Amino acid sequence: MKPKKTVFVTVGTTSFDALVQVASSRQLCQQFQALGYSKVLLQIGRGVYEPEPVSKRGFTVEYYRYKDSIAEDIKNASLIISHAGAGSVLESLGAGKPLIVVINQLLMGNHQMELAYQLYLDGHLLYATCCNLLEVLSELDTAKLKPFPPGDTSKFSNFLDKAMGLS
Repeated sequence: MKPKKTVFVTVGTTSFDALVQVASSRQLCQQFQALGYSKVLLQIGRGVYEPEPVSKRGFTVEYYRYKDSIAEDIKNASLIISHAGAGSVLESLGAGKPLIVVINQLLMGNHQMELAYQLYLDGHLLYATCCNLLEVLSELDTAKLKPFPPGDTSKFSNFLDKAMGLS
């Protein structure tokens, strides 16, 4: 029996209903299945939208709002789709998991875009918007992603300064 492949979607403590809606949509669930994933687990934060749970042969969609720690969900994931919050991005990259960061285009002064774009340029992740997430998934090749350097937190803060144009 093949091991289950899980997509973990996280919005952190924020409200990002557009990501929750698109990640749980029929179209994306079909794409996840085509890519060999059997479970989509969504951490939906304080959003209003609650996805329809799915439980059919060989494929499930589940969600929760918060947990004390999402470390176990990250560890068990085969693919992570995350909002661009620095904490979620760093935790996912630190776990060595393939990561797609989805930019919330409704945020003003979108530093998240700068962070995600720089990490993308450095080859550590893929990035998308809610509008093109399906396209990014259809071209998914996680083998091309480079591991993020572990350990030294100053590297990340220096990276953030660089991405924000502060150094």
